Amino acid sequence: MKYIVDIAGKRIEVTVDGDQVSIDGGPVERALLSELEGTPVKLVTIGDAVHRVMGRRDGERGSYALRIDGRRYAVQALDERTRAIRDLSAAAAGPSGPQPVRAPMPGLMVRIDVKAGDEVVAGQGVAAMEAMKMENELRAPAAGRVKAVHVAVGQAVEKGALLVEFE
Repeated sequence: MKYIVDIAGKRIEVTVDGDQVSIDGGPVERALLSELEGTPVKLVTIGDAVHRVMGRRDGERGSYALRIDGRRYAVQALDERTRAIRDLSAAAAGPSGPQPVRAPMPGLMVRIDVKAGDEVVAGQGVAAMEAMKMENELRAPAAGRVKAVHVAVGQAVEKGALLVEFE
């Protein structure tokens, strides 16, 4: 079975055929998934690298919110047929443009890491806000250039407030 995995702005092709796994056409010497008993953590071994992964389904079919080695990622993993259908549907819908970063909840801005004109990569932290006594880092959804920053450190924001806009 062939899967198309989108993670951090990168598309990876994973093929699983019985015990054989290949990533982007290259065979993987060893690929294992094991659970840490009594925890939500899974250990993913790819070759000699071992990663601690926690995850949950996130929205539509094939979408997951993963924490890999302590970093958060939005991941989409679909079989090649479903991926092709979604790609065709997206192409027919036309371009939607870069998505801005919006406040996921009410809170207080504690850090702004970018300014207008800065280039960012997918997953790069652009700001941080404090909400419910926790600091939440907000990341760029895709690579691009910062068009405008609409908030300042110390500013209170409501859920859905426009924080950072991209070109």
